[in-house]
Amino acid sequence: MWPLDPSRKEVLRFAVCCRVLTLVLQHGYLYEHNFAFLPGFPLALLVGTKLLRPLQGLLNLRSCLLISVALLNSLFSVLAAVALHDLGCLVLHCPHQAFYGALLFCLSPANIFLAAGYSEALFALLTFSAMGQLERGRSWTSGFLFALATGVRSNGLVSVGFLVHSQCQGFFSSVMVLNPLRQLLKLMGSVFLSVIILGLPFALFQYYAYTRFCLPDSAHPIPKPLLQLAMDKGYRIAEGNEPPWCSWEIPLIYSYIQDIYWNVGFLRYYEFKQVPNFLLAAPVAILIAWATWTYVTTHPWFCLTLGMQRSKNNKTLEKPDPGFLSPRVFVYQVHAAVLLLFGGLCMHVQVLTRFLGSSTPIVYWFPAHLLQDQEPQLRSLETVPWKPPAGDSAPEQKGPRNSLMMLLYNWKTCSLVTRCILGYFLTYWLLGLLLHCNFLPWT
Repeated sequence: MWPLDPSRKEVLRFAVCCRVLTLVLQHGYLYEHNFAFLPGFPLALLVGTKLLRPLQGLLNLRSCLLISVALLNSLFSVLAAVALHDLGCLVLHCPHQAFYGALLFCLSPANIFLAAGYSEALFALLTFSAMGQLERGRSWTSGFLFALATGVRSNGLVSVGFLVHSQCQGFFSSVMVLNPLRQLLKLMGSVFLSVIILGLPFALFQYYAYTRFCLPDSAHPIPKPLLQLAMDKGYRIAEGNEPPWCSWEIPLIYSYIQDIYWNVGFLRYYEFKQVPNFLLAAPVAILIAWATWTYVTTHPWFCLTLGMQRSKNNKTLEKPDPGFLSPRVFVYQVHAAVLLLFGGLCMHVQVLTRFLGSSTPIVYWFPAHLLQDQEPQLRSLETVPWKPPAGDSAPEQKGPRNSLMMLLYNWKTCSLVTRCILGYFLTYWLLGLLLHCNFLPWT
């Protein structure tokens, strides 16, 4: 029954992502590979299903779950767009770029995964909201939201960098006027507490898995049909031989699943047969790499000082540049670059689009910056306020309020950069909808 052969791994790879939510909500975490999915999103769906209890006389539990997925992810996506716009206003200090970024999020290349039964929409909402709270100086609220995001997706652990960077900025700004030793101890305590808070949901989930699979007499009864399914598919359950990860010095079931089930590891995906998947991920990788290069070459000294000092001339500190090139974007750009580096080297590269699209605002801020900088129609729209047409005006004289819709209506006159950006967003939006909904490869 073990190890799984490659054909069974492929079955797991495409089937379990969507079906595991129903299984977890109905029966809990029964199979070992279920623990690749953290409990935050299933718990949110459970709440949504409970709210649909009046309909359970007309619909079975599975139907209620599907309705809950559709309604909640639609709500999460809308709220994530609002949170991204709010964050953009706080960080960019450029209302137009913040608005364009939020509009691009609504046309996200990862849109199908923000709408279907995946955790990306909830993760984006929690992450963008946590970032916004941190920009407002509400560190405790931000840490709590980041911790909730970590309970939804494991890459939320990287968000501890935002809290650490904010605390380091506070340390360097106060160390010259206050007791340095006291401030250093305060910094070390804050960093330690941040790591504990963000890592706690993930650690508790790993401990729960350890109690299920590694401690004696901890197995729960499994319905016979699901037990037969485990025997047919080769799924590991708590009953039986102890899994090898239980004897590890740090028994992490998550690392074991990523290694054995998904073959995730450093450069493991670098095979000739994976070239199509690399091409699939190329646009978002190029976008983040381009954004990183643009930012670093614009602020080399600022990047060398890790965002702790803006420039050699302190007089420029008072009036930061607005938009994507603002100094406040630095930590977001580093976060995006780290995610790209890790995803490109250690993950299945075809998931980079949804991985980055739900984790970092740079995917939307940098294209918004390019649109504002390279598209003459947007510049003219910003200098001349849009006025609603008169009620008796001809239909062809009416223009859309949505700036992106205006560009689509005037596609032929758009700049090359605009057509490339909108073409990429719309093409992936449409292809994802067509392919994924018809059970064709699209990740």
